[in-house]
Amino acid sequence: MSWLALVAAVPAMAQEAAAPEATAAVVATDEFVELDPITVVATRTAESWIDTLAGVTVRRSAQLDMLMPSRTADLFEGMPGTTAIQNANTSQTQINIRGLQDFGRVAVIVDGARQNFNQLGHAGAGGFFIEPGLIADVDVVRGPVSNIYGSGAIGGVVTMRTKDADDIIAPGKSWGVEATGEAAGNGFMGYGSVLGAARVGENVDLFIGGTYRDADNYHDGNGDVVPDSGFDTWTGIAKATFRPADFHEIKLTALNYDTQFTTSADAGAATSYSTQATNRTVTASWNYENPEDNLFDWRSSVYWNQVDQDQVKVTGSSNPITGAVGDPRSFVIDTVGFDANNTSRFSAAGWNSAITFGGDYFQDEIDNTDDYGFGEGYNPSGDRGVGGAFVQWKGNYSTWLEAIAALRYDAYSLNSDDGGTSGERVSPKLTLGVTPWSWLTLYGTYAEGYRAPTVTEALVSGPHPLPFNTGGTMFYFLPNPGLQAEVGKNKEVGINIKKDDLFVAGDKLRAKFNYYQNDVDNYIELVEFGSSTGTICPIPGQPNTCFPYNWGVPGYAQYQNVQEARLKGFEFEGTYDARKWFLGVAGQISEGEITAGPSAGQPLSSIQPDQVSTTLGFRFLDEKLTVAVRWTAVAAVKASDLPVNSVFEPTDSFNLVSVYAGYQPNENMLWRLSVENLLDEQYTQYENFLPSAGLTVKGALTVRFGGGEVASISDPLYVK
Repeated sequence: MSWLALVAAVPAMAQEAAAPEATAAVVATDEFVELDPITVVATRTAESWIDTLAGVTVRRSAQLDMLMPSRTADLFEGMPGTTAIQNANTSQTQINIRGLQDFGRVAVIVDGARQNFNQLGHAGAGGFFIEPGLIADVDVVRGPVSNIYGSGAIGGVVTMRTKDADDIIAPGKSWGVEATGEAAGNGFMGYGSVLGAARVGENVDLFIGGTYRDADNYHDGNGDVVPDSGFDTWTGIAKATFRPADFHEIKLTALNYDTQFTTSADAGAATSYSTQATNRTVTASWNYENPEDNLFDWRSSVYWNQVDQDQVKVTGSSNPITGAVGDPRSFVIDTVGFDANNTSRFSAAGWNSAITFGGDYFQDEIDNTDDYGFGEGYNPSGDRGVGGAFVQWKGNYSTWLEAIAALRYDAYSLNSDDGGTSGERVSPKLTLGVTPWSWLTLYGTYAEGYRAPTVTEALVSGPHPLPFNTGGTMFYFLPNPGLQAEVGKNKEVGINIKKDDLFVAGDKLRAKFNYYQNDVDNYIELVEFGSSTGTICPIPGQPNTCFPYNWGVPGYAQYQNVQEARLKGFEFEGTYDARKWFLGVAGQISEGEITAGPSAGQPLSSIQPDQVSTTLGFRFLDEKLTVAVRWTAVAAVKASDLPVNSVFEPTDSFNLVSVYAGYQPNENMLWRLSVENLLDEQYTQYENFLPSAGLTVKGALTVRFGGGEVASISDPLYVK
């Protein structure tokens, strides 16, 4: 990957090199060499994203540069079937894929470490904290088709890689520094980062850096200040990479993220909390990859992740549920885990085959404390162990047929002082792909995924101060330690199109279309029931326990298995690049409802609105200057689209128009300018309680420099 590619402001479809552990497919013309990104997230075997037989979207540094992300949710803007939910008054982000979110239904992995934090609230229950300026690669696979990647991902998998020495040091050099400064209007936002790397001989890379971001409250499209939309974060990161022998690589990573913000339950809420959250991650990986060794292609990692969120009540009346102003509470989760797999390759009977087998395990230790309210009841402490093992065969017959078959075994155990549960299951996957012409591939997939309930879902307990149904004053959460795990059964058909030199020499067309239907058995949903008098006997999920209605409340809520939910939809993503100009289109149409049980026919509240996003851009001055305009149209969410008693409000449709310009006067400097929400549209993203920002102008400058010489590099894995 050339030094130029690291700093060029190319569009979303101008794909660049993948993460260091993967190779890349090269398309050459007389003027340039362009790389189709390689991903391993769907099958754990390296393949071009456009050739992957699944709904996969990848973004590399150049595409992320164009987005100029100031919030983590910006990294996912315009992705088909993927919505990042981040309310204005928090630094926490949740990922919704195909209508599934919360409690690990989407596995989020940063530098190999799972992000399992969840805090039950109106804005969801399952998020993560990361500085977008540190992210170099984002890979998303939609649906449970990546069941070999880890337990629980019935919605999909999101993997992110933070920047590393290879992103900073120019080829042939021994050290490098990258410095970025960024500022934005509409409530001042300032960002700065300094990242440095050094190459000690041929076999040791060192990387260290830090970032700081500070944002004031912004204005919405009506010009009103959105309270508590400001925040500040700082990060520190360090990595060390060792190559102790040919084809072996050991990497150590440490990441610390701190953020401060003020949050509340929803818009206009009387109670708010000053919040400080820290996300700490340590990972160690060992990979072995020798192109001449068909027996061993080994990848492994161990990790520790801790999220510590401390809150102090700053507004609101004193009560036994939320405490008094000045009362603290804390939510801590420690996750430790490992992941290991090996791929062996062989040829027989005309098939080129790859067999991958491996296993993974993580342990969540949850320690929540609230001595003044019921925060600990809403988010009970406990521990959960989840693990599994898998085997996958991937075979190619000639150039026209590809088959993938996999089996995964999952098991879990959930424990606390209030009870526990456990379970296990084997989940299959089968994919067939046919390529009748070199530019067209058709595929079909059946895949299952298995998600264990979390400690919060099974054991949440305590009174809630907000209305239940209509006219109520409060309701009571009931635990359900007998919850069963969810099982996703996904059927999917898709088309991949890859065509070069279509209209002019050197142009590229890439497109993916897919239709899916995911039937989730034992779907876990919050169910409301009861009246103000009488006794529940037995409590659902607790056959030997009764609960008297002696709290004087009109109703109760409990996480229950509602038998089955069905989610289905259509996704598309296409790009055309003729170098002088480029065009990208992506979008989705989706729906979901409960299909069995007492709530049959009720829509799912987590289904995201239909949307389409289009990008049109041009390159000038020998491709030193790139300008682009992006238009995103999002449909309304009507009251009829929501279940009865949904905590989410309907939203109007909206259109967002943004423009971008990137100028690279030389290989070591990149100027960027963007105007977001150019039309100053007033809108609120679905599932958010506060309106989004109005017209916002951003400017940034990135400078890279370095030196030293590396005489020779013998390891082919080292040459990117």
